[in-house]
Amino acid sequence: MIYAGILAGGKGTRMGNVPMPKQFLSLQNKPIIIHTVEKFVLNPRIQKIFIAVPRDWVQHTRDLLKKYGLSIPRIEVVSGGRDRNDTIMKVIDAIEKNAGIQTDDILITHDAVRPFLTHRIIEQNIEKGLEVGAVDTVISAIDTIVASEDGEFISDIPRRDFMYQGQTPQTFNIAELRELYQALSDDEKEILTDAAKIFVMKGKKVGIVKGETFNIKVTTPYDLNVANSILKGSLDK
Repeated sequence: MIYAGILAGGKGTRMGNVPMPKQFLSLQNKPIIIHTVEKFVLNPRIQKIFIAVPRDWVQHTRDLLKKYGLSIPRIEVVSGGRDRNDTIMKVIDAIEKNAGIQTDDILITHDAVRPFLTHRIIEQNIEKGLEVGAVDTVISAIDTIVASEDGEFISDIPRRDFMYQGQTPQTFNIAELRELYQALSDDEKEILTDAAKIFVMKGKKVGIVKGETFNIKVTTPYDLNVANSILKGSLDK
């Protein structure tokens, strides 16, 4: 089966003095998270969509879904975890409780605050996820990437044509992701905050799906302004 996990477990501290986590802020008169959920609802191949939010915001999320006509059996709201990977594990726990986990089940994980993903990106994540078991959505790096190990001096400047910027969705074979995560030490779990990196570190292949420059993550007030401009421009066409 094909599942989606919309990750909305963060509190959004970089958004500044706002009354709620960033995923619930309004984007052209609709919460960001609703824009994102709608993209997944439109894909009929996804059997179940799990939305992971902070525990105190579970009922608020359910109320929003009802308000916007998304209170449907395909969608379930669950409590997120202490970090990104723990939140993904909470989604996997919900999947297991809901229907059990089969060897070929995949989970498309996506940031709730990336509302501009496309049908193509979702479809290619599904296809490549079923094929190789682990997928990351990326765009080619535009700027030169500079590495610094101490934050004061440059330690490396890698070739830009080898560099990519990570986005989401990321898609994984559920059984394999859980097995790899459970084999991590506590120290590794603290360091490996990106699920795709777990596969890379363990020597597993991770496929690439081409993202889009407009598939931005709304993290700061500036990002929110940009997102409003993107959406307003698409509505004006």
